[in-house]
Amino acid sequence: MDQMMTHSGSASDLLKLISNQKRLLILCLLHDGELSVTELNNTLTQLSQSALSQHLAQLRAANLVKIRREAQTIYYSLTDSKAIQIINLLHELYCQDDCA
Repeated sequence: MDQMMTHSGSASDLLKLISNQKRLLILCLLHDGELSVTELNNTLTQLSQSALSQHLAQLRAANLVKIRREAQTIYYSLTDSKAIQIINLLHELYCQDDCA
């Protein structure tokens, strides 16, 4: 219990960050591998490119994702092990039959 009390702030911060539906969808998409901003934008059609960029910036600032540049294309990938574990659990709970 002492460890949870020590780490409850970080756990809460992580859960707040991924509790946003759009950011959660971004993380779910990145769970399967690296994607460019264009690929993310084409998949998340209900989200403007500006809003997508803001969500990606928040995820990057929290070190949940990292970028890789190739010419003018920016690729994002999921890197935080705790976030990966949470996304794995969410896939197991909610997407057993239709998530990759």
